[in-house]
Amino acid sequence: MTQTYTSGVKPVWCPGCGDYGVQAGILRALNELQIDKSKVVMVSGIGCSSAMPHVFSTYGIHSIHGRVLPVATGVKLANSDLEVIGTAGDGDAYGIGVAHLIHAARRNIDIAYVVMNNQIYGLTTGQASPTSLVGAKTKSTPFGDIEEPVNPLALALASGATFVARGFSGDPAHLGELIKEGILHKGFALIDVFSPCVSFNTLNTYDWFRQRIYKLQGNNTSDLVSAFTLATEAERSNWSKIPIGLFYKVERPTYNELDITLKKGSLAKQPQHTKEQVLQLLEEYR
Repeated sequence: MTQTYTSGVKPVWCPGCGDYGVQAGILRALNELQIDKSKVVMVSGIGCSSAMPHVFSTYGIHSIHGRVLPVATGVKLANSDLEVIGTAGDGDAYGIGVAHLIHAARRNIDIAYVVMNNQIYGLTTGQASPTSLVGAKTKSTPFGDIEEPVNPLALALASGATFVARGFSGDPAHLGELIKEGILHKGFALIDVFSPCVSFNTLNTYDWFRQRIYKLQGNNTSDLVSAFTLATEAERSNWSKIPIGLFYKVERPTYNELDITLKKGSLAKQPQHTKEQVLQLLEEYR
Protein backbone atom coordinates (compact mmCIF):
# COMPACT_ATOMS: atom_id res chain seq x y z
CA MET A 1 0.00 0.00 0.00
CA THR A 2 1.36 3.43 -0.93
CA GLN A 3 2.22 5.52 2.08
CA THR A 4 1.66 9.24 2.42
CA TYR A 5 4.05 11.29 4.52
CA THR A 6 2.32 14.63 5.04
CA SER A 7 0.91 15.36 8.49
CA GLY A 8 -1.59 18.06 7.54
CA VAL A 9 0.22 20.60 9.73
CA LYS A 10 0.81 23.78 7.73
CA PRO A 11 4.16 25.55 8.20
CA VAL A 12 4.24 29.25 9.02
CA TRP A 13 6.92 30.13 6.49
CA CYS A 14 6.57 33.35 4.51
CA PRO A 15 4.95 32.98 1.08
CA GLY A 16 7.72 32.11 -1.37
CA CYS A 17 10.14 30.87 1.30
CA GLY A 18 12.70 28.44 -0.08
CA ASP A 19 11.87 25.97 2.68
CA TYR A 20 8.70 25.02 0.80
CA GLY A 21 10.92 23.74 -2.00
CA VAL A 22 12.96 21.74 0.51
CA GLN A 23 9.76 20.29 1.95
CA ALA A 24 8.74 19.29 -1.57
CA GLY A 25 12.17 17.74 -2.18
CA ILE A 26 12.03 15.65 1.00
CA LEU A 27 8.47 14.60 0.19
CA ARG A 28 9.50 13.50 -3.32
CA ALA A 29 12.34 11.43 -1.88
CA LEU A 30 10.14 9.71 0.72
CA ASN A 31 7.33 9.09 -1.77
CA GLU A 32 9.75 7.35 -4.13
CA LEU A 33 11.52 5.34 -1.44
CA GLN A 34 8.31 4.35 0.38
CA ILE A 35 10.17 3.68 3.63
CA ASP A 36 7.89 2.57 6.45
CA LYS A 37 7.17 5.92 8.10
CA SER A 38 7.39 4.33 11.54
CA LYS A 39 11.07 3.76 10.68
CA VAL A 40 11.79 7.41 9.78
CA VAL A 41 12.86 9.99 12.35
CA MET A 42 13.27 13.65 11.37
CA VAL A 43 15.27 15.90 13.70
CA SER A 44 15.33 19.71 13.58
CA GLY A 45 16.83 22.51 15.64
CA ILE A 46 15.82 26.17 15.87
CA GLY A 47 14.93 28.67 13.17
CA CYS A 48 12.56 28.67 10.21
CA SER A 49 13.84 25.21 9.20
CA SER A 50 12.82 23.73 12.56
CA ALA A 51 9.19 23.38 11.42
CA MET A 52 10.13 20.57 9.03
CA PRO A 53 9.40 17.55 11.29
CA HIS A 54 5.96 18.95 12.08
CA VAL A 55 4.77 18.86 8.46
CA PHE A 56 5.60 15.16 8.00
CA SER A 57 3.78 12.17 9.48
CA THR A 58 7.01 10.36 10.39
CA TYR A 59 8.49 10.44 13.87
CA GLY A 60 10.15 13.76 14.64
CA ILE A 61 12.14 15.60 17.27
CA HIS A 62 12.23 19.39 17.50
CA SER A 63 15.51 19.84 19.36
CA ILE A 64 17.45 22.96 20.40
CA HIS A 65 19.64 25.44 18.55
CA GLY A 66 22.67 23.85 16.92
CA ARG A 67 22.06 20.40 18.37
CA VAL A 68 20.43 18.64 15.43
CA LEU A 69 23.34 16.26 14.88
CA PRO A 70 23.93 15.22 18.51
CA VAL A 71 20.25 14.30 18.82
CA ALA A 72 20.17 12.60 15.41
CA THR A 73 23.37 10.71 16.27
CA GLY A 74 21.84 9.50 19.52
CA VAL A 75 18.79 8.20 17.66
CA LYS A 76 20.93 6.38 15.08
CA LEU A 77 23.25 4.82 17.64
CA ALA A 78 20.33 3.68 19.78
CA ASN A 79 18.47 2.12 16.86
CA SER A 80 20.36 1.65 13.61
CA ASP A 81 17.21 0.28 11.95
CA LEU A 82 15.77 3.80 11.83
CA GLU A 83 16.27 6.14 8.89
CA VAL A 84 17.40 9.43 10.44
CA ILE A 85 17.07 12.73 8.58
CA GLY A 86 18.43 15.92 10.11
CA THR A 87 16.96 19.24 8.92
CA ALA A 88 18.64 22.51 9.85
CA GLY A 89 19.31 26.08 8.79
CA ASP A 90 22.69 27.65 8.11
CA GLY A 91 22.79 29.09 11.64
CA ASP A 92 22.04 25.72 13.22
CA ALA A 93 24.41 23.81 10.98
CA TYR A 94 27.30 26.16 10.25
CA GLY A 95 27.20 28.54 13.22
CA ILE A 96 26.41 27.22 16.68
CA GLY A 97 26.38 23.61 15.45
CA VAL A 98 29.43 23.62 13.19
CA ALA A 99 31.59 21.47 15.50
CA HIS A 100 28.95 18.74 15.41
CA LEU A 101 29.05 18.74 11.60
CA ILE A 102 32.80 18.08 11.68
CA HIS A 103 32.56 15.18 14.11
CA ALA A 104 29.45 13.55 12.63
CA ALA A 105 31.22 13.61 9.25
CA ARG A 106 34.50 12.13 10.47
CA ARG A 107 32.66 9.42 12.40
CA ASN A 108 30.58 8.64 9.31
CA ILE A 109 27.32 8.53 11.25
CA ASP A 110 24.64 7.10 8.94
CA ILE A 111 22.47 10.23 8.74
CA ALA A 112 21.12 12.37 5.90
CA TYR A 113 21.61 16.03 6.86
CA VAL A 114 19.54 18.52 4.84
CA VAL A 115 20.58 22.11 5.49
CA MET A 116 18.42 25.03 4.36
CA ASN A 117 21.08 27.62 3.59
CA ASN A 118 19.44 31.03 3.10
CA GLN A 119 22.59 33.01 3.96
CA ILE A 120 20.76 35.06 6.59
CA TYR A 121 19.19 34.66 10.03
CA GLY A 122 15.58 34.71 8.90
CA LEU A 123 13.69 33.88 12.09
CA THR A 124 15.37 36.73 13.97
CA THR A 125 14.55 39.07 11.08
CA GLY A 126 17.69 39.48 9.05
CA GLN A 127 21.12 39.36 10.68
CA ALA A 128 24.24 38.07 8.87
CA SER A 129 24.75 34.31 9.11
CA PRO A 130 27.93 32.19 8.74
CA THR A 131 27.23 31.85 5.00
CA SER A 132 26.38 35.50 4.22
CA LEU A 133 28.55 36.84 1.41
CA VAL A 134 31.19 39.52 1.93
CA GLY A 135 29.53 42.89 1.46
CA ALA A 136 26.02 41.67 2.32
CA LYS A 137 24.09 44.44 4.03
CA THR A 138 21.99 43.09 6.88
CA LYS A 139 20.60 44.36 10.18
CA SER A 140 23.82 43.32 11.92
CA THR A 141 26.10 44.44 9.05
CA PRO A 142 24.57 47.70 7.77
CA PHE A 143 27.84 48.70 6.08
CA GLY A 144 28.35 45.26 4.52
CA ASP A 145 29.58 41.96 5.95
CA ILE A 146 33.38 41.92 6.31
CA GLU A 147 33.67 38.20 7.15
CA GLU A 148 34.44 35.46 4.64
CA PRO A 149 31.55 32.97 4.47
CA VAL A 150 31.84 29.37 5.60
CA ASN A 151 32.07 26.91 2.70
CA PRO A 152 29.90 24.02 3.91
CA LEU A 153 30.90 21.63 1.12
CA ALA A 154 34.64 22.12 1.56
CA LEU A 155 34.26 21.81 5.34
CA ALA A 156 32.32 18.54 5.02
CA LEU A 157 34.85 17.14 2.54
CA ALA A 158 37.79 18.07 4.79
CA SER A 159 36.01 16.47 7.76
CA GLY A 160 35.58 13.09 6.08
CA ALA A 161 31.96 13.17 4.89
CA THR A 162 31.27 10.31 2.48
CA PHE A 163 28.42 12.03 0.60
CA VAL A 164 28.42 15.75 -0.22
CA ALA A 165 25.80 17.41 -2.40
CA ARG A 166 24.23 20.80 -3.02
CA GLY A 167 20.72 21.55 -4.24
CA PHE A 168 18.48 24.52 -4.93
CA SER A 169 14.99 24.84 -3.48
CA GLY A 170 13.85 26.42 -6.74
CA ASP A 171 14.28 22.98 -8.36
CA PRO A 172 12.57 20.51 -6.01
CA ALA A 173 12.70 17.64 -8.55
CA HIS A 174 16.50 17.80 -8.78
CA LEU A 175 16.73 18.38 -5.02
CA GLY A 176 14.47 15.40 -4.34
CA GLU A 177 16.86 13.11 -6.24
CA LEU A 178 19.81 14.37 -4.20
CA ILE A 179 17.93 13.86 -0.93
CA LYS A 180 16.86 10.37 -2.01
CA GLU A 181 20.48 9.47 -2.80
CA GLY A 182 21.56 10.91 0.55
CA ILE A 183 19.00 8.82 2.43
CA LEU A 184 20.04 5.66 0.58
CA HIS A 185 23.74 6.35 1.19
CA LYS A 186 25.30 4.34 4.02
CA GLY A 187 27.23 6.99 5.91
CA PHE A 188 27.13 10.69 6.63
CA ALA A 189 25.40 12.61 3.84
CA LEU A 190 25.34 16.41 3.68
CA ILE A 191 22.84 17.99 1.30
CA ASP A 192 23.36 21.76 1.45
CA VAL A 193 20.41 23.59 -0.13
CA PHE A 194 20.28 27.17 -1.34
CA SER A 195 16.90 28.15 0.11
CA PRO A 196 16.18 31.86 -0.52
CA CYS A 197 14.75 33.97 2.28
CA VAL A 198 12.30 36.22 0.46
CA SER A 199 11.70 38.50 3.46
CA PHE A 200 15.18 39.45 4.64
CA ASN A 201 17.78 38.45 2.03
CA THR A 202 17.40 40.77 -0.93
CA LEU A 203 20.77 39.76 -2.43
CA ASN A 204 20.58 35.96 -2.84
CA THR A 205 17.18 35.75 -4.53
CA TYR A 206 15.72 33.04 -6.78
CA ASP A 207 16.64 35.09 -9.84
CA TRP A 208 20.17 35.68 -8.52
CA PHE A 209 20.69 31.92 -8.18
CA ARG A 210 19.06 31.03 -11.50
CA GLN A 211 21.49 33.33 -13.30
CA ARG A 212 24.48 31.59 -11.70
CA ILE A 213 23.82 27.94 -10.91
CA TYR A 214 24.52 25.02 -13.21
CA LYS A 215 24.03 21.28 -12.70
CA LEU A 216 27.03 18.99 -12.40
CA GLN A 217 27.24 16.28 -15.04
CA GLY A 218 29.95 13.72 -15.65
CA ASN A 219 32.15 14.74 -12.71
CA ASN A 220 34.11 12.00 -10.92
CA THR A 221 32.23 11.82 -7.62
CA SER A 222 34.82 9.50 -6.04
CA ASP A 223 37.70 11.96 -6.61
CA LEU A 224 38.26 14.07 -3.49
CA VAL A 225 40.50 16.61 -5.22
CA SER A 226 37.96 17.11 -7.99
CA ALA A 227 35.21 17.52 -5.38
CA PHE A 228 37.24 20.21 -3.57
CA THR A 229 37.85 22.03 -6.83
CA LEU A 230 34.14 22.11 -7.64
CA ALA A 231 33.21 22.96 -4.05
CA THR A 232 35.31 26.14 -4.24
CA GLU A 233 34.31 27.19 -7.76
CA ALA A 234 31.73 29.71 -6.55
CA GLU A 235 34.31 31.62 -4.51
CA ARG A 236 36.96 31.40 -7.23
CA SER A 237 34.52 32.76 -9.83
CA ASN A 238 33.35 35.53 -7.50
CA TRP A 239 29.99 33.77 -7.31
CA SER A 240 29.37 33.95 -11.04
CA LYS A 241 29.35 30.13 -11.44
CA ILE A 242 27.74 27.99 -8.75
CA PRO A 243 27.59 24.21 -9.29
CA ILE A 244 24.79 22.14 -7.78
CA GLY A 245 24.44 18.37 -7.71
CA LEU A 246 26.48 15.49 -6.29
CA PHE A 247 30.08 16.49 -5.55
CA TYR A 248 31.39 13.44 -3.70
CA LYS A 249 30.32 9.92 -2.80
CA VAL A 250 32.44 7.07 -1.45
CA GLU A 251 31.84 4.02 0.70
CA ARG A 252 33.51 3.34 4.02
CA PRO A 253 32.28 1.63 7.20
CA THR A 254 29.80 3.58 9.30
CA TYR A 255 30.23 4.20 13.01
CA ASN A 256 27.58 1.57 13.79
CA GLU A 257 29.50 -1.00 11.75
CA LEU A 258 32.79 -0.34 13.57
CA ASP A 259 31.84 0.14 17.22
CA ILE A 260 32.43 -3.00 19.28
CA THR A 261 29.04 -2.77 21.00
CA LEU A 262 26.97 -1.56 18.07
CA LYS A 263 28.31 -4.38 15.90
CA LYS A 264 26.04 -6.65 17.92
CA GLY A 265 22.98 -4.74 16.71
CA SER A 266 20.85 -1.81 17.79
CA LEU A 267 21.14 -0.88 21.45
CA ALA A 268 17.36 -0.81 21.59
CA LYS A 269 17.26 -4.51 20.73
CA GLN A 270 20.18 -5.73 22.82
CA PRO A 271 19.50 -7.48 26.16
CA GLN A 272 19.25 -5.01 29.02
CA HIS A 273 21.20 -5.43 32.25
CA THR A 274 19.19 -6.54 35.26
CA LYS A 275 19.13 -4.51 38.45
CA GLU A 276 21.36 -7.09 40.10
CA GLN A 277 23.95 -6.86 37.32
CA VAL A 278 24.04 -3.08 37.57
CA LEU A 279 24.48 -3.20 41.35
CA GLN A 280 27.23 -5.79 41.01
CA LEU A 281 29.04 -3.56 38.49
CA LEU A 282 28.77 -0.55 40.78
CA GLU A 283 30.09 -2.61 43.67
CA GLU A 284 33.25 -3.39 41.69
CA TYR A 285 34.07 0.34 41.53
CA ARG A 286 33.60 1.09 45.22
